[in-house]
Amino acid sequence: MIRLIASCLAFCLMSLPALACGGRDDACEIPSGNYHMAVPEVAPKGFVMHLHGGGGRGRGLLNSGLAREALDRGYIFVAPDGDQPTRRFKRDWSVRGKGLEYDRQDFGFLPEVMADVRARTGFEGGTVLLAGFSRGGSFVWDMACQHPEFADAFAPLAGAFWDDLPTGCAAPVRLFHTHGWNDRTVPLEGRSFADGAVVQGDVWASLKILRETNGCNARQPERNSFEGDLWFRHWTDCRAGDIRLMLHKGGHGAPQGWAARVMDWFEGKGLDESG
Repeated sequence: MIRLIASCLAFCLMSLPALACGGRDDACEIPSGNYHMAVPEVAPKGFVMHLHGGGGRGRGLLNSGLAREALDRGYIFVAPDGDQPTRRFKRDWSVRGKGLEYDRQDFGFLPEVMADVRARTGFEGGTVLLAGFSRGGSFVWDMACQHPEFADAFAPLAGAFWDDLPTGCAAPVRLFHTHGWNDRTVPLEGRSFADGAVVQGDVWASLKILRETNGCNARQPERNSFEGDLWFRHWTDCRAGDIRLMLHKGGHGAPQGWAARVMDWFEGKGLDESG
């Protein structure tokens, strides 16, 4: 039996190609940009793509908690690089919004990254989670709304729609949003720049749009729960999709254990079931 398990593990490892790029110092290059990635030591079962915040780099996410959780659970971890050379943050995402113009439209870039990852790894199946922080989180909201077919689930952190808010979204989705109660960089209510010319959207308004898309007719969550310094709202009785909100007492960042909770939810293990 031990020999059989060892043989199976060896076969799984041999089935993964030797990757020529993707590490911290050797990004994978495609015509529209760059990305970093890491593969698990077993046959993969899906993909986790994580978008950095404004000014960040994909390589910096290779050692993140979400990367470790993804790899430990058998997912290929992908971290693209934002690239907007004429913007304030040159490493940014094309978040939709009033008066915002970009060098690259990332609605096309992310599918190109995913296609290249699949080609390089030779893995065509599996589920996909798209996560992102801050500006990356805002673009996760945009992808969930405009291109819901891109991923099986979406996990934005500390970022939501920017004004003008969309009037509706293409289809219901599974989305797990996390935000700090004391976030002053991206407040829950949003904030404005350039004398009101550019406005961060309101998280509550973003959730309202998605509730309408998912058919959450009751408006209020089916259930609220809490665990220590974390507060949850669960919209699980909508006609389609699944919306979770996790608030924490901190600021512009992730609470402890965020990655594990997101991955548990993505894999259908739910969140805290108390309360």
